[in-house]
Amino acid sequence: MTKPIYLLNGPNLNLLGKRQPEVYGRETLADVQAKCEALATELGLTLRCLQSNWEGQIIDWIHQARDEGAGIVINPGAFTHTSVAILDALNAFDGPVLEVHISNVHKRESFRHHSYVSLRAEGVIAGFGTEGYLLALRRMKTLVAA
Repeated sequence: MTKPIYLLNGPNLNLLGKRQPEVYGRETLADVQAKCEALATELGLTLRCLQSNWEGQIIDWIHQARDEGAGIVINPGAFTHTSVAILDALNAFDGPVLEVHISNVHKRESFRHHSYVSLRAEGVIAGFGTEGYLLALRRMKTLVAA
């Protein structure tokens, strides 16, 4: 595949392994990205891994994916519950979008139960820990092959 899958991570995911390990586990973002890159290679996918704490940067990457990407796997972090702007950017992207959350957001505070991103996503994976990213990549392979 020539066009990459954009793997986008939102705010505070750069602190994986350090921030609330009882919720998010002990793996770092670098660990997660290495596992995703290995699986992507196995699946014949190209992966572009990006993380930002800035909403505008995430939107710019989604815009970039319009021309350069085959699909988007996104863990928007707290922007999940607040960002109509990210939803609007995703709505302007023609390829498949999968939403990933490390924790089961439905077992957490009620404000985390609503996701703007879910209004655009073909699927949502939550509560499988960092393995959710791998599940999303397997599903993305099917979606981009269709």
